[in-house]
Amino acid sequence: MSARPARKTPTGALTGRAFDRLMAAVGPFESRPRVAVAVSGGPDSLALCLLTAAWARRRGGTVQALIVNHRLRSGAGAEARQVATWLAARAIPHRILTWRGATPGAGLQAAARAARYRLLGEHCRGHGIFHLLLGHHQEDQGETLLLRLARGTGVDGLAAMAAITETPDLRLLRPLLAVPKSALRETLLRRRQPWIEDPSNRDPGSLRVRVRDQAPALSDLGMTAPRLAETAARLGAARIALEDAAGDLLARAVVLYPAGYARLDTALIAAAPAEIGRRAVARLLTTIGATDYGPRGKRLAALLGDIAGGGLTAGRTLGGCRLVPARDGTLLICREPAAAAEKIILHGQREVLWDSRFRLTFSAPGSAPGSAPGSAPRGRAATGARARGLTVARLGRHGWAQVVADCPEIRGHGMPFPVIPGLPAIFDAKGVFSVPHLAYGRRGTSPGRVLLSKIDYLPRRPLFTARFCLVL
Repeated sequence: MSARPARKTPTGALTGRAFDRLMAAVGPFESRPRVAVAVSGGPDSLALCLLTAAWARRRGGTVQALIVNHRLRSGAGAEARQVATWLAARAIPHRILTWRGATPGAGLQAAARAARYRLLGEHCRGHGIFHLLLGHHQEDQGETLLLRLARGTGVDGLAAMAAITETPDLRLLRPLLAVPKSALRETLLRRRQPWIEDPSNRDPGSLRVRVRDQAPALSDLGMTAPRLAETAARLGAARIALEDAAGDLLARAVVLYPAGYARLDTALIAAAPAEIGRRAVARLLTTIGATDYGPRGKRLAALLGDIAGGGLTAGRTLGGCRLVPARDGTLLICREPAAAAEKIILHGQREVLWDSRFRLTFSAPGSAPGSAPGSAPRGRAATGARARGLTVARLGRHGWAQVVADCPEIRGHGMPFPVIPGLPAIFDAKGVFSVPHLAYGRRGTSPGRVLLSKIDYLPRRPLFTARFCLVL
């Protein structure tokens, strides 16, 4: 850990008035805003935190600094405590969030990033905070564009980072994307605030660091940080327009079912402009397949070619999905059972998220027995039992055979058969205990104290972008 001291009479610092304008561009906020800032201790996030704290005070609001300790370096804990000490001296509320997960052998940076956003998001949701500010700045934006250009990405990737990312319950805000790093350092120098230099920012093994080292040569060619950031902003506007067009197509071409499958009107996809159709199909596969990013490359191109040519006659798998042509000309898209491999052992939890698709909510002990959503359960049992000792997993073909043997009339449920093996089911020591989407509970089972009250389809990437609603 190395701290940078402040020096006298800096220039170019970001003023409160200038920061007010940056925050107005990523609004709206409540009349007395409550916001959180992710603070690493580096100059970017630390400057953002100080500026945000002053901004919130002027509006009668509050800010909370969130410091994530990844435990990836021996000094990480000491650095987190140092940042906490600095913030305490300025009367800025703060919290250290520690990553407790096992350190993966591969994909360490990606895992750390995912853990950071998970910890930050969970804290904000648990404390009623609607806005999480991130310290990405102009150079970060330019570097991201170049890194994605090197990977051969399209418009979406070249748009780099968005200033506003909305989810149903949280807004991720990056107000500093047009601000150079030098201005943030000067902001701290003016306030005589030290900061921490992360040694990973000098690691020559990092591709981002190597790109950063080429900044002077790139500037000589006209590829300055401001110009790259401006290019990313233009591409961001293009991405939004393309996404809106793909969303309009999906609204007309797709029927999405609560059991996590969809029917796609391939004729509408074939008639759409190629780029819009590609985006729509990729987004649909991402939603059904429970992945972060849609499929790309030759297999997606082959699927789109078959759709355009009317030659999609056999089923296939792609992006964690199973695709089955139907007699009416539509395409059934459901979860590939082999990809839905997650098993969750229940230990009395009130809520679990299975396969990044379904949230199962259990009622409190002692509540009235409930049943699976949709209709009364087939068989004699309600869809409930003591949550302890149960497992949530895919039904599978073997599980379906158990269900049919116990309740033969369930064959008339009406759900397409390719969907069934990938459905979530609850198992006990005897086998399948219940299948919520089929309203099935095993015969002869007495309801316990903890019952499944509902199941919601919440895919990792929704078909339509969630919109955050703020009541001012």
